[in-house]
Amino acid sequence: MKDRIDSLLEEVEQFTPDNQEKAESFRLKYLSRKGRIAELFDEFKTVAPELKREIGQKLNELQTKAKEKFEAFRSRHDHDASDSEQTVDLSLPAESFEGSRHPLMLVREDIISIFGRLGFTVADGPEIENDWHNFSALNFPEEHPARDMQDTFFIDKDIALRTHTSSVQVRIMETTKPPIRMIMPGRVYRNEAISARAHCFFHQVEGLYVDKGVSFADMKQTLLYFSREMFGEKTEIRLRPSYFPFTEPSAEMDISCSICGGSGCNVCKHSGWVEILGCGMVDPQVLKNCGIDPDEYSGFAFGMGIERITMLKYGVNDLRLYSENDVRFLNQFKPVW
Repeated sequence: MKDRIDSLLEEVEQFTPDNQEKAESFRLKYLSRKGRIAELFDEFKTVAPELKREIGQKLNELQTKAKEKFEAFRSRHDHDASDSEQTVDLSLPAESFEGSRHPLMLVREDIISIFGRLGFTVADGPEIENDWHNFSALNFPEEHPARDMQDTFFIDKDIALRTHTSSVQVRIMETTKPPIRMIMPGRVYRNEAISARAHCFFHQVEGLYVDKGVSFADMKQTLLYFSREMFGEKTEIRLRPSYFPFTEPSAEMDISCSICGGSGCNVCKHSGWVEILGCGMVDPQVLKNCGIDPDEYSGFAFGMGIERITMLKYGVNDLRLYSENDVRFLNQFKPVW
């Protein structure tokens, strides 16, 4: 055993780990739990008592030399790496950013930022919803077309992929005492044929404001502010009477066409106006369904498709482009550094 220790000691002294790979091989061969030195320590237990002192000293010397050799290399390597880092010129321009932001996410963040300046916070909810939160609490009657299989993706009799983020409004009103001022961005699903103008999934942002004394005029001013922040300070809006089960009165809101400035073009069908969202005062029955006293509180709600806003903002003419991952399309939204 003494001869083997001397032989290994000579190997250790002659070995020069001049790179990371060789140093790791050295560690595994001599210093690991299954290495040559560990094997000798296991064998040392069987050495005769009168030889233990002499052999033990040599074994410790071998282990110490091997550790010193490995630590010296590691210290030198760390020092070289540190010197290399110090030679980097931090004033040089950064590497170019190869990726790009998706236009839907850019517009989503713009919408959140605009309403954030009005005090609206962001709420989220599940994409798989039950009948109560998706339909019943929002005054959808049993015979409403939205409950049909041809309009909604049903998972079970009373479970479906949400058709709007209004379901999040219900959940918020059930668990939050007014005042409530929130927006709910998210993905929704409708059983529709995919075309340039429609898709089976898309993105919405809905908003809800419930407090004492909230009026239709508050809603109009809020949406006018949003429109001018998103499309420019010269943007005008108009509200047309409409019907939604969960708001009364209800309206659809148009903005003056940002493409032609209201003079008429293909985008606005030569009317000068483009519809961007639906809105209205929250129906008192919906407030009751969610445990809010309609005699004390009132509120307004609105909802818009992010795809539609993005189409107007960036001039996109085909909804399918948003989900096809065509780099020629996505590269148009690279940041300019």
